[in-house]
Amino acid sequence: MALTMSDVDRFMASRPRLEAIAYRLLGSASEAEDAVQETFLRWQDADVDRIRVPEAWLTKVLTNLCLNQLTSARARRETYVGAWLPEPLIAGDPMLGPADTAEQRESVSYAVLVLLERLSPNERAVYVLREAFDHSHREIAEILGITEAASQQILHRAKRHVADGRARVEIDEAAARRIVDEFLAAATSGRTEPLVRLLTEDAIAIGDGGGKVPARAKAFEGALAVATFMRGLFKPGKAKRDLVGGSPGIYATTANGGPALVAVLDGRIVGIICLEATVDGIAAIRSQVNPDKLERATRAWAATDHGEPLLIAF
Repeated sequence: MALTMSDVDRFMASRPRLEAIAYRLLGSASEAEDAVQETFLRWQDADVDRIRVPEAWLTKVLTNLCLNQLTSARARRETYVGAWLPEPLIAGDPMLGPADTAEQRESVSYAVLVLLERLSPNERAVYVLREAFDHSHREIAEILGITEAASQQILHRAKRHVADGRARVEIDEAAARRIVDEFLAAATSGRTEPLVRLLTEDAIAIGDGGGKVPARAKAFEGALAVATFMRGLFKPGKAKRDLVGGSPGIYATTANGGPALVAVLDGRIVGIICLEATVDGIAAIRSQVNPDKLERATRAWAATDHGEPLLIAF
């Protein structure tokens, strides 16, 4: 049955929300876009006149598509070259979704997206639908084909896995900029001590190059090891310029609501460094340099003016 313009409009009205759900479930903007497009094809084939609550129907279809994707993704990530990290989204990207509550903001933070990788597909779905989109356990039970009691138990288990015992902090744009400025000043000082002072004792640094760009796949652990690595990373050198293809500009921004540095070369983002801020200092430095995971961020970056870079690297 062909869709009417009204049917298409109903889907398009739900699309931003569907994309935000899919991104949180999959940790990948490109895979989220594919899941939403497949949901549209299912909508196109459905007898939409008999669907009483379109948003609920679309959410159920999308969630189950994402669950299937997560199951196959686990197998693919076993053969992924290096460490797998989520695809970061820079400030203003609509796929970040709602940010009205602390739970919604935390659910899309880069640190939590990394932690969500520990969960089973069902745990991840319950956590996202409940914490980020305020679905009732009755609604979640209907979407996943489980009981309300099971949904409650799964949420409890998921929240326990996500809580890593570290007190994260709410970061506004001004605070994020201060953190980036302090980090960059320390990283380019040529000394490890200023960086060590900014880091937690158990800080880590890790990168995702996807086998296409060299990246630190095994995490550096401990403030001194991380500081030494970051000092070397920001030290100018011809080999680094040759590897990147030039000298990128370094900008301050927020990615997934947290402080981040963006490296831009000839209008293309070549790296995003996400800083996990806690009450005790910077606990993790996660670098995304896989070009496949920077395409959406590059398009978003090109759409706005960011002024002059804080520095020219390398």
